[in-house]
Amino acid sequence: MKIELVRAWPRRFEALSLELADGATVADALAAAGWGTDAEISGYAVFGVKAVADTPLRDGDRLELLRPLQIDPKEARRRRAAERPLKK
Repeated sequence: MKIELVRAWPRRFEALSLELADGATVADALAAAGWGTDAEISGYAVFGVKAVADTPLRDGDRLELLRPLQIDPKEARRRRAAERPLKK
């Protein structure tokens, strides 16, 4: 089966297509990619749905390596709103 493995950083990303045996898991995909365990990775998702290392993959899946949030989204919105001038 064929899957796509994606990891992203601010302003750049890396994607890799892998050919894996049927029944492969998230851990198998990471091992095949040679990406192993990265200290910056806080979790995994398949098409945006949370996954764990033993989650089975299917043909055509996109496995995403997730990083922790740098700032709470609500706080980021508050900061942007505070920087904008008020409309009159």
